[in-house]
Order: sequence, then structure tokens, then C-alpha cells
Amino acid sequence: MKAPCAEGCFSSHLLCILSSQYSRIQNCTSSRRMWPQGAAFVALPLLGPTLVWLLTHHWMSGWCDSPRRLPWCPSHRVLLLVWTAIYSITGYASYLVWKDLGGGFGRPLALPLGLYAVQLAISWTVLVLLFTAHTPGLALLHLLLLFGLVVSTALIWHPINKLAALLLLPYLAWLTVVSSITYRLWRDSLCPEHQPQPTWEKSD
Repeated sequence: MKAPCAEGCFSSHLLCILSSQYSRIQNCTSSRRMWPQGAAFVALPLLGPTLVWLLTHHWMSGWCDSPRRLPWCPSHRVLLLVWTAIYSITGYASYLVWKDLGGGFGRPLALPLGLYAVQLAISWTVLVLLFTAHTPGLALLHLLLLFGLVVSTALIWHPINKLAALLLLPYLAWLTVVSSITYRLWRDSLCPEHQPQPTWEKSD
């Protein structure tokens, strides 16, 4: 009388083992499918600095020239390297938001990723205005707008994925540094008569 019960317990135990193994395999395959999508999210923001460098690197060397040369102004290569690192971090953050919202291109993704796309386009415009057009006034306006958009993006991302919102903090810090440099360039372009005189000149 106990044999059918033993056989039933054994079969149920075997089904549990098979189902657990199937769930593990399914999770592994789903994570593998996520990997190329995550790489695409990280690589997407890098299109901006890459195109700016390839198309306009001949005009970048004088981006920080002004009536009063800033001794602490970094070179365009250093700025592009930092921008590249920042873009990689924000791209990974956008991937976390996309994944937590279920992936795809549904309506819940419209606001969080749509706002991210807008601020990404404006940040690419800042690169062109700074390094190619050499218009610090317009670049400063775009930087102020960009700062507000990044703050709004962080507030929207925080309920979805806290890590993604925290990853935008280095971006805000970097925008503060670039905005301070751009402000100095814009102010010096408005007041060229206030440039310091050489030490060998003596005023009457």
C-alpha cells in the first residue's frame, strides 16, 4: 500500500527538480538576451562625442581661447574623455530604467526615456557649440537647460530605479564644472577690455 505513495512522492520531487532547473535555464537565457541590449544603451550616447571628434577635431584646439586665457582650462581631449565616461554611465543608467519598466517600447517608457533622449540631444549640441562653433554664450544657455533636464530625469528615475538616479549625480557635477568654464569664456568675450596688461607695461 505504501508503494504508490512512494512513487507519487518521487515523481513530484522529480518534477520540482526539473521545474527549478528549467527556471534557472530560462533566467540565464533571458540575462544573455539582455546583454546586447545593455551594450547598445551604453554605446548610444557615445555617438555624439565620436561624431564631433571625427568631423570637427581640426577646430577643437582653440575652444578655450578667449581675450583672457584661462590657465586652468583643460584641453579638448580631456573634456571629451570625461564626457565619454559620463555618457557611458548615463547610458547604463538608462538601461536599468528600461529593464525595470519591462523593456520594449511601451507607453510607460515614453516619459523617462523620452526625457533622457531630449537631454542627450541637448548635450550633443553643447559639444558642437563649445568645440566647433566657439559660442560660449549659446553653450551656457544650453548647459543651464541641460542641468534642469538632468535633475528632472533623476527625479523621474528615482521611483523606478534608485541606482539609475544616483548614477546621474556625476553628470550633474560635471555639468557644474563645464558651466563654470563656459561662463568665464562668455564673460571674457563680453569684456575684452579688462584683460590683464603684461608685467613689462607700466601704467602712467
